[in-house]
Amino acid sequence: MALQPEEQQNSVEDAKDMMFVCDSSLDHKGRLPLRSSTGTWKAAFFIIAIEFTERLSYFAIATNLITYLTKVIHEDLTTAAKNVNNWAGVTTITPLLGAFLADAYAGRFLMILLSSIVYLMGLGILTMSQFIPSLKPSKGKVHEVVFFAGIYLLSLGSGGHKPSLESFGADQFDDDNLEERKGKMSFFNWWNAALCSGLLLAVTVLVYLQDNISWGFSNIILTITMALTIIIFILGKPFYRYRAPQGSPLTPILQVLVAAFIKRNLPHPSTPDLLYEVPNSGRSLNHTNKLRFLDKACIIQDNETPEAASHWKLTTVTKVEETKLIVNMIPIWLTTLQFGVCIAQPTTFFVKQSSTMNRMIGKKFEIPPATVASLAAVGMLLCVVFYEKIMLPILRRVTGKERGITILQRVGIGMVITILGLAVAAIVEKQRLIVAEKEKGGNKRFLSMSVFWLSPQFLILGIADGFALVGLQEFFYDQVPDSMRSLGIALYLSVIGVGSFISSFLITVVNHVTEKNGKSWFGKDLNSSRLDKFYWLLAAMTGLNFGVYVILAKRHSYKSVQKM
Repeated sequence: MALQPEEQQNSVEDAKDMMFVCDSSLDHKGRLPLRSSTGTWKAAFFIIAIEFTERLSYFAIATNLITYLTKVIHEDLTTAAKNVNNWAGVTTITPLLGAFLADAYAGRFLMILLSSIVYLMGLGILTMSQFIPSLKPSKGKVHEVVFFAGIYLLSLGSGGHKPSLESFGADQFDDDNLEERKGKMSFFNWWNAALCSGLLLAVTVLVYLQDNISWGFSNIILTITMALTIIIFILGKPFYRYRAPQGSPLTPILQVLVAAFIKRNLPHPSTPDLLYEVPNSGRSLNHTNKLRFLDKACIIQDNETPEAASHWKLTTVTKVEETKLIVNMIPIWLTTLQFGVCIAQPTTFFVKQSSTMNRMIGKKFEIPPATVASLAAVGMLLCVVFYEKIMLPILRRVTGKERGITILQRVGIGMVITILGLAVAAIVEKQRLIVAEKEKGGNKRFLSMSVFWLSPQFLILGIADGFALVGLQEFFYDQVPDSMRSLGIALYLSVIGVGSFISSFLITVVNHVTEKNGKSWFGKDLNSSRLDKFYWLLAAMTGLNFGVYVILAKRHSYKSVQKM
């Protein structure tokens, strides 16, 4: 399967929908037609624009959700934290389904368009819940049901939007072109810069509107902005490269497993050259010696002719190697889940901490509790720019490699920085509890301790995201088979989603264990809780997990594509 600019598809318009691509006008080596770097980045701009808006909407809701649940819907701290984690988990798990449908049937462009409309519907419901009298917060349970319906509709929209949009953006860059391949590395960095810009605007301007003017007014802005960027995305249609869906990407993997099982008793051939491969089959993968039992799926038996053999009994080396890629990813995916647990904290407990602290700037201006989360975006932006403009060129000169360091090394650096961020968070929370104890019984709305004591932990975790999150995005997009790249982005998002669910489960377990052995670490409010101990627990778990990750990362073998 290959990509192709829409402007060169006139000869196949009658045979295929304009959203899909035939291979007929690729060159004799199966490569993409050349186009200027300006054209490539122009296409990427239209895609990044709608990502900015989606992230603006998501973070405007996500970062202040715990405040809404506790102050408007009046949930207790533990219930609100679990609801936030569960919603974040669903939002980042549904992309697995959306990615499968995009890669297999709908195509990325159509999936982005449909899911954006669903997202817009969710924003519309949230807006109506603030203005229609029978749905307003004063209606109690009715409002709660409508509100949760709205935010979970956003989850459904994100399920198709997130994996398809990011992989569609990366599809605009040709892996077989050196300049475009380097451009794709930069694309992931600037993609996250747009993400951070959306977060920054969301947790400053929009969160301020929510806390001081109206949640409904904020929702109107988000709804109108999403509608406008959907139009912008459609206007970019002539500039895009498209990838045609090829049916279920899981079928070839199942075929390899079945064929390998059927031929499990056959001896390995003396040389990999005897394994079956289709010549000139596009981006073929080189044979590797790992998971050699799967190689039996491409052994040609004496009584077998490749042309007549079933795909469930004989597959190619490339299909086997694609299966190996997925199997090899599983240990890496598992060891990055702890990172997902850690990054669930800023939108729950960190924001709730800030609501108890002095947020005054001067004598009159009070910043919203969620606004301090903007420092995480600042940290990530600084990290991405520093890495892209300073660190990466130096690393390329030192190592002589395109990436400078490996993708998993970049993720590992982010994990180490995360441990530091959690340690700082624990120290600051301990100090906050000391101040709260001293000022207990006072009439002040918040403690004398400035909210900017939380700055270091937000900045450090933002920097960690600049290494680990960007690295995970690139790893799961680049290392999956070409036909599964939306699913690859969904796997990256599932790290955050499953991490959020684990965080919610961990809160339940820790609450039960600590309550049974004395006093729970999660009280009715923050001042009766011991979040500092919880942060130390997360730091220790992350440290142990990092040791396992390093062992697996060193043994991991990356995708190796045959030169054409």
